[in-house]
Amino acid sequence: MNRPVVNRPAMNRSVVNRVVGRRRGGGAVEAPEARATLLRLVSLLLQYPDAELLAARPELRQAVATLPAGHPREALEQFLWWFCDRQPMALARDYVQTFDLRRKSSLYLTYYLHGDTRRRGMALLMLKQSYRAAGLTPPEGELPDFLPVVCEFAALAGPGIGEAPLRRHRQGVELIRTALRTAGSPYAFVLDALCAALPELRESERAAVAELALAGPPAEEVGLAPFGPPLAPPLDRPGTCH
Repeated sequence: MNRPVVNRPAMNRSVVNRVVGRRRGGGAVEAPEARATLLRLVSLLLQYPDAELLAARPELRQAVATLPAGHPREALEQFLWWFCDRQPMALARDYVQTFDLRRKSSLYLTYYLHGDTRRRGMALLMLKQSYRAAGLTPPEGELPDFLPVVCEFAALAGPGIGEAPLRRHRQGVELIRTALRTAGSPYAFVLDALCAALPELRESERAAVAELALAGPPAEEVGLAPFGPPLAPPLDRPGTCH
């Protein structure tokens, strides 16, 4: 199925093969292998539901079942009950309306911290440099702050270096989760699973999230075109996945 609106190359779907077939672990999600599996699953489930991803729905259920018992696994199971029962066109419409047409739930993390300002360009460059320093090449055609890309990097590079961008943008992740909950979106379950694996927000951070949710990210009138969330994509581009 071609994507009707946004040309968004995603992470290599071979990660499905890497999360399927793992042995069920008895440890907590803090175990490195369990964390990597969780982060890969989050990365996949937050991508556009094209034909390849939809065909992998049984394998995704199997992969979620390998996670240790606990809140992250339960949250992903809740999401998959909805995701596996919904028709492809309805899923495509839900995804576009949720992530491409609403700034409050955009999956581009630096937007929440820097808004449409020139500081965002520097933040994107630093992310790319972090990926390359770890020996990984950012995907062509996608900004490095796209949450599925950030989660895949965290899974590959490990809890220290790999999860540093997630910790740095923890407030942005929380803002996305809040927006999805407010909208009643099942994708909130995926963010619940991710947030359960991240550090808890301090009270000062929660206050900052609430303030940012009301005021919105900072804005600037210069140099915005390359970095803003793609809210008005062309209608004739097919979706691709590498």
